Amino acid sequence: MVEDLEKALPAGTGSGECSPLEDEEGVMLLETSGGEKVYRRSGSIVVILPEGRSTLTTSWVNGGYREDLQAVFNHHVPRGKHSAEDLEGGSVPAYLEFISNKLGVDPEKSSGLLTAACMENAAIVTRSFRGVEVTAIVTGGIEVNGGRVGDPASYYQENGAYQYIQGTINTILLIGANLPPYSMTRAIVTASEAKTAALQQLVAPSRHSNGIATGSGTDMIAIVADRTSTITLTDAGKHSKLGEMIGRCVLEATLRALELQSDLTPLSQRDMMVRLDRFGVDEAMYWKAASRLEGQNRKAAFLKELREFSKNPSLVSTTAAVLHILDEISWGLIPETAGKKAAASIMKGLPDLLGCAVDLPFDEILDEKNSIVDNWINITAWLIKNGKLSAVPDR
Repeated sequence: MVEDLEKALPAGTGSGECSPLEDEEGVMLLETSGGEKVYRRSGSIVVILPEGRSTLTTSWVNGGYREDLQAVFNHHVPRGKHSAEDLEGGSVPAYLEFISNKLGVDPEKSSGLLTAACMENAAIVTRSFRGVEVTAIVTGGIEVNGGRVGDPASYYQENGAYQYIQGTINTILLIGANLPPYSMTRAIVTASEAKTAALQQLVAPSRHSNGIATGSGTDMIAIVADRTSTITLTDAGKHSKLGEMIGRCVLEATLRALELQSDLTPLSQRDMMVRLDRFGVDEAMYWKAASRLEGQNRKAAFLKELREFSKNPSLVSTTAAVLHILDEISWGLIPETAGKKAAASIMKGLPDLLGCAVDLPFDEILDEKNSIVDNWINITAWLIKNGKLSAVPDR
């Protein structure tokens, strides 16, 4: 029998602005069955580790595999720190040493992650099975830094210099079992896939291409395993029970953290304009198209209708279908000509689906030479301006 326990920290601001923490001495959030103590303190989530812990982190300081760490932490970098030189100490390693001292942990025996996300917007999810407990602690924000693997680079690192970019999904994963180092590296793969699965479910956009994000450009992770445990697990992949627990914990915690930090939820994504955003479509582009179409040009009224129309579930469904065709064309799964024909067919069904009371002049609006996105904007803009649409329940 699987025992599940899910915990989320108190609801955050959802605005990206962090609230002042009322207790600089720290608030205990969780103590695991293995004795790891999780605190929120001084703009950080800090995990105090009992003896006998193995750690594998992507931190600049004490990163990689270690067997002597006493703490790992995730720290919120205050707004306005635009480069490593802006940080206390003038570099990331020096800043992490500064934060370690502020948290009261030994800089030589601690490892830290950095993020622009607020610590009160962290999410904690724990699952257990046959005496093995797995806990994921996640903070997440991808409004600025969301990216799809393979996107164009933002900089080239040379002579140790690099660009500091805010916006990160950070994960601390506590595993109540003994894992060999190679199994811990496999746990990172499983946890990374779980994070990406969460972003795929939300259709979170890359900010550097038209693709769906697979993470942020600066995601970090820390894995902690218990060498004193009598249970040794060597497989952290998807087929193993450990891999399942890692995947479910990280997936659920990532979804919750993105909701708390960014208000990124399935409901917030149920909006045509939100879906079109990753293709560079905005209200100004819609009004430019609408102003050239027949009907009265009343900008304020049109934009009001656009915002309401965009949340129609039937419209969002067809938007998703058309945009997925665009994705499949970009991935080389279907030819562009066939994709355009399929998208045009979907567009021609919009009037009936949305209860349009007048005939739409497709011959004048739909142009096979235009891109799929341009045709979509023209047809939906015409429907908003002239369609006399019937109300559709928001289901």
